[in-house]
Amino acid sequence: MSDVLLHQCDAKGVHRLTLNSPSTFNTLSQDMLTALQRCLDQIAQDDHARVLVVAAAGKAFCAGHNLKEMRAQPELAYYQKLFAQCTRMMLSLQKLPVPVIARVQGLATAAGCQLVAQCDLAVSVDSATFGVNGIDVGLFCATPSVPLVRNMHAKQAMEMLLTGGFISADEACRRGLVNRVCPATELDAQVDDWVQSILSKPREALRLGKALFYQQREMGIEAAYQLAGQTMACNMMDDVAQEGVQAFIDKRTPSWRV
Repeated sequence: MSDVLLHQCDAKGVHRLTLNSPSTFNTLSQDMLTALQRCLDQIAQDDHARVLVVAAAGKAFCAGHNLKEMRAQPELAYYQKLFAQCTRMMLSLQKLPVPVIARVQGLATAAGCQLVAQCDLAVSVDSATFGVNGIDVGLFCATPSVPLVRNMHAKQAMEMLLTGGFISADEACRRGLVNRVCPATELDAQVDDWVQSILSKPREALRLGKALFYQQREMGIEAAYQLAGQTMACNMMDDVAQEGVQAFIDKRTPSWRV
């Protein structure tokens, strides 16, 4: 595995990807994007995977794209390929059949903020800051705007995109970019709390639910309800749902939680 990304997996199916280029503030260089895509493809094929935690080393979570790399190749074809590569990686996070948690320990800006927005859940240290400040160098953060506006209200997202201004972790939580904010000493405990909660739930139900959640969001309400109803019907036919409902009726613990 590339040194810029560390990949760990335990016996319970908990995968952890750690951006490991602190000297560049964990920018999404071509090497980083390639390493992330390789790992995400592997996790997608892992039938024992249950949850993915995306973390980072150093002072910053992720400072976005590597501008030095981008400036070194001023060609339209290169930029198109780069952003397509990043888009594929971001969509792979959404398409993973397991929940993805962002563990944010520092600065998240531009495509780094996009990475936080693309994860299913996010917890941040109280000292972190968030921004989509490409506009400061004349580059509107177009691709980061896609998940950003799906996390917060349009005017809140546009304020960040148009001004390049940063927001605090508490403000990011109020706007819906992160779920929770905590002191650095509690960050791992918060992540573990979510991990343990997810591990206690049936994998298949989570897989169906995550896929449905993102698919219905792009639909009109009638089509969304139709898809949701069909998803629930299929979920109810699963053995774990049958057992879970029967256990509720019998006032006992489901066998899959034993």
